[in-house]
Amino acid sequence: MLSGDTAVITGAASGNGRAIARQFAEEGADIVVADIREEPRQGGQPTHELVTEEHDIEATFVETDVTDTDDLDDAVEAAEAFGGIDHMVNNAGVFRSEEFLEVTEEEYEFLMDINVRGVFFGAQAAARRLVDNGGGTIINLSSVAGLEGSADHVTYTASKGAVRLLTYSLAAKLGPEGVRVNAIHPGLIETSMTTEDVPIFGTEAEEQFLQTVPLGRGGTPGDVADAALYLASDLSGYVNGESLVLDGGMSSSS
Repeated sequence: MLSGDTAVITGAASGNGRAIARQFAEEGADIVVADIREEPRQGGQPTHELVTEEHDIEATFVETDVTDTDDLDDAVEAAEAFGGIDHMVNNAGVFRSEEFLEVTEEEYEFLMDINVRGVFFGAQAAARRLVDNGGGTIINLSSVAGLEGSADHVTYTASKGAVRLLTYSLAAKLGPEGVRVNAIHPGLIETSMTTEDVPIFGTEAEEQFLQTVPLGRGGTPGDVADAALYLASDLSGYVNGESLVLDGGMSSSS
């Protein structure tokens, strides 16, 4: 479905981004892995090496701090070696639990810089090329936390809510230029973020959480990759400015 296309994916060394890269490569896209680290957090072969072994495509790694606009420009520029960018997936993000009254400026800025600034300027860097190239897609990773408030994740929900409205604004701005912009809102997905950073899987909290999910299971990076593929492909050719919720029915039935 993506044969001949090129995708730039931030945070693609691990987790959801790695799964998206593998799915896009399986469908024929060349891949730019834009990440601050080359080695996957879960261990194993670097994503850009893995996808070229698995599929007949090209891929490269670009060391990318998404809070650095020069790095984002470099990642998009790297796609020129494969014919130019067609899809930008702003996947990189961080998740923290917090006590709102104790959040410091440094903690706030760290999370907002990655989750909001990184998406904003990642989209900007990609859009400059996509408009010149006649169109393409931008996919922003938000969260179910961007749909409703959470007492334990105030800064995170604020950041993901910003991504949601940024997506809608960019869809209005870039749609006339042939660039579709959509957001994915995952629920609980089993990655290093939810097994190490804020452990849920493998703890007592997992069973309690899954009781709120009608499908009775957590999500996988493969679930997120399938959603991203849909939004990048022609199957969603008339989908623009949309929030695709991926949470097993949790947010619509709680």
